Amino acid sequence: MNLHFARLALITLALTAPANGASTKTIAGIATEWGLIGAWSLDCKLPPDHERGVVLAYQATPDGGVILTRDFGNATEENQVLSVRVSPDRMMNLRVFFPSLKQTRELGLIMEPDGTLRAIYNRDRKKNYSIEDGKFSSSGMPTPAQHRCEKPAG
Repeated sequence: MNLHFARLALITLALTAPANGASTKTIAGIATEWGLIGAWSLDCKLPPDHERGVVLAYQATPDGGVILTRDFGNATEENQVLSVRVSPDRMMNLRVFFPSLKQTRELGLIMEPDGTLRAIYNRDRKKNYSIEDGKFSSSGMPTPAQHRCEKPAG
């Protein structure tokens, strides 16, 4: 009889385990493990400002989600991160809903060896890019490095 229960336990375990090694991690867990959670700015010593740099803060929520707060100095907005995925090349791929823009955007971020963060792409759902291949579409200039701030500036 014990053999029967042992087999039943193994079958139950096999049926409840994630298929193909799929991860059951939350958005917050993946973002934390990758190193995204925290505040980022061009210069953490300066207060948030439209001209000198927005402070971006990725915050884990109690339900395992992530909120991206953009602090422009004179305005702040909260945006829900809908999904995250880390590519084999270690790029963090995010889908974020921006209520102020009334759109979902897809972002690709790379963590540089020095610990700074760079945007590699930023596009809408129709594949209209504002950043492509690490350069601003409007100017062709490379995206600047974002530095991790110990605490949000301002």
